[in-house]
Amino acid sequence: MTDANLTFRSATRDDLPAIVGLLADDPLGAKREKYVLPLPDSYEAAFAAIDQDPHNELIVVDLPNHPVAAVLQLTVVPHITYQGGWRAQIEGVRVASSLRSSGIGEQLFQWAIQRAKAKGCHLVQLTSDKARPDAIRFYERLGFVASHEGLKLHLDA
Repeated sequence: MTDANLTFRSATRDDLPAIVGLLADDPLGAKREKYVLPLPDSYEAAFAAIDQDPHNELIVVDLPNHPVAAVLQLTVVPHITYQGGWRAQIEGVRVASSLRSSGIGEQLFQWAIQRAKAKGCHLVQLTSDKARPDAIRFYERLGFVASHEGLKLHLDA
């Protein structure tokens, strides 16, 4: 698939059902997302917060016959470390299951990395669930290195 076939753009409110559908379309996502129409209000609130935050971008990839073929969230975060450097955090990455291994994910990451550079970031980071070995291999192929041990603490709502 060539770059000319892909359009990268900021997600709109109308894209939200398709985005949640992508996030729910894998074994882990199916456990933690709630893809029902109408969507729960929590998705609307999260979208509004992301959309209003200049340091957050929810990016979708459109194909001529497949709008919202992929999605990722890019968050730019200031840090005191690295002499006050900025980092880009990538989260919520999904490519439509029927389009995986077609090159869309790689082009989406190339786009996101260039976007992070343009915003002055010195580093792009992400986490991936250990239950996603294919995703981890994909990220490593793109040059990401598992240099740190990631830890999470889930808080009850």
